[in-house]
Amino acid sequence: MRKFALLLLVTGGICLQANAQKIETTPQMSSDVGVEPIRQGNWMVGGSIGSLGYSFEGKSFNAALQPRAGYFVSDGLAIGAQANLGLRTKKDADNEWTYGIAPFVRYYFPQGGSSTGRFFGQGDVGISGSSVGKSAALALGANVGYAHFITRTVALEATFGYNYSKASINTGTGASGLGVGVGFQIYLPGKK
Repeated sequence: MRKFALLLLVTGGICLQANAQKIETTPQMSSDVGVEPIRQGNWMVGGSIGSLGYSFEGKSFNAALQPRAGYFVSDGLAIGAQANLGLRTKKDADNEWTYGIAPFVRYYFPQGGSSTGRFFGQGDVGISGSSVGKSAALALGANVGYAHFITRTVALEATFGYNYSKASINTGTGASGLGVGVGFQIYLPGKK
């Protein structure tokens, strides 16, 4: 009888111990990254997966896709290139497909961010064209944004800025107008 009572006590203790080890998992919404992703020698690839803009000159709305790649020449400073692919719809006119390429410079501000995100400014100068026009034109852009790191190497971004095109064509984020965008970046470590 004593052996049975001892066995029952040990079995009950094991069952209680197993129930006490409850494991909870929650989706990762941010990652404490510091400055590691934006160190000199690292790469960034990604872009804006959706962009909406309003053109003051053409009174039109547009949407765009902007793939980009860059290299960090120093901590927090990246240079690279982006493609501008877009569609503009204008009232009482045919749809306009747009394209362009622009080198860019992006600087991540050391102050004002957090351990899970950084504010940045980006400027670009390039050429743009459209399915309507026959020639390429100068395109300029100045944007500010915030990168929120959901992992150590992936950030979701939101941008706001002003974009200008010499011709009355769309560069993907607005021809001479304000634009907002959302996207993502993947930060790849360089050689150590």
